[in-house]
Amino acid sequence: YVCSTWGNNHFKTFDGDTYQFPGICEYNFVSDCRDSYKEFSVHIQRALDSNNHPEIQYILLKIKDITVYLKPKLVVVDGRIVKTPYYTSGMLIETNDIYTKVYAKLGLILIWNQQDALMVELDNKFNNHTCGLCGDYNGIQIYNEFINGDVSYNSITYGNLQKISKPNAKCEDPDETQALPSCNGHREECERLLTSPAFADCRLRLNLEMYIQACMQDKCACNGKEDSFCLCSTISEYSRQCSHAGGRPGEWRTQQFC
Repeated sequence: YVCSTWGNNHFKTFDGDTYQFPGICEYNFVSDCRDSYKEFSVHIQRALDSNNHPEIQYILLKIKDITVYLKPKLVVVDGRIVKTPYYTSGMLIETNDIYTKVYAKLGLILIWNQQDALMVELDNKFNNHTCGLCGDYNGIQIYNEFINGDVSYNSITYGNLQKISKPNAKCEDPDETQALPSCNGHREECERLLTSPAFADCRLRLNLEMYIQACMQDKCACNGKEDSFCLCSTISEYSRQCSHAGGRPGEWRTQQFC
């Protein structure tokens, strides 16, 4: 199962909930949250780039007793800058111009496009043991993320709960009353983009409706701006997840589009 974040503040939990969360602090993306020995944690620092688009500035990954700090074009393991491919007990780190990938033997794969998009795939032995923006991985949507006992959270409250408190951090929590409006326009256009012949091999591998909804949210948020990040990030994510699921997306970018 895969948890991911991409583009205009989109998140998809292991259990398949999707939500938007615009916070720009350091967050627990996914961690082993058992009381006893915790096998791993993945923290992300979110920020806005010079174009005001969300990005991940760095990722802090702990695998058992090894600490890995990832930035674009930089890998630091236990305080030392290392060259990739880097291999250590139970872990392989690879980088190229586009991706940083970490494979951990305990059952974790992390893939980051060094910008806005991060996915973590976890072995199902961690079912019901995780916490963070990716949820509890119990196989049930909404439960224990957005509904916990008698309490229900909106996505902003839920996201704010995952913040890593650091004494010197200067970052504001997004306002919990400003949950992003849902958007019903642009369905035809989004459907057309995501069911184009390039994605024929993806249709049965992924939940198409989820990406159509994300695409519609993006189109509304772009307000008609022909901003390639705005329009393309969800399509890129669909293509990435399709490849990751074993599909073979065709070439969908054109000179006019993305």
